[in-house]
Amino acid sequence: MRKIASFTVNHDVLEKGMYVSRIDGDVVTYDIRMKRPNGGDYLNMSAAHTLEHLLATYARNSRFSSDVLYVGPMGCRTGFYLLLRSTTSKGDAIKLVQESMEFAFRFEGEIPGNTKRECGNYLDHDLIGAREVAADMKEVLKNWQEQDLIYKE
Repeated sequence: MRKIASFTVNHDVLEKGMYVSRIDGDVVTYDIRMKRPNGGDYLNMSAAHTLEHLLATYARNSRFSSDVLYVGPMGCRTGFYLLLRSTTSKGDAIKLVQESMEFAFRFEGEIPGNTKRECGNYLDHDLIGAREVAADMKEVLKNWQEQDLIYKE
């Protein structure tokens, strides 16, 4: 079998940031890398779960909502994938992620979609942890530009 694209990325040199993982027709997959791979520090599942609710809520209510296909965590717990229609420019995708992190960092109150009826694991959330990850990513992405979206070799 052919090796999938995400397994061809050199995880030994991958740093926190935002990258274009792949382009499939009119869909762009962005790799939002929140932790250095194989660094021993991974996303806490409760914080990642909360961050998923916050980032997805923001992105699906943003001016790019019609282009948002998916926002969710990677199984390796080092980041999230964001899938957008290619009608959203790469610069706008960066802005969307920056704004989403700002939203998560500042969020207070009841986590969106956090009831037994709405969520399959509604008791497993960590807002403080999600806000800490968002604060870190705000700093990482604060000056991110389109040329930074390319994986380093």
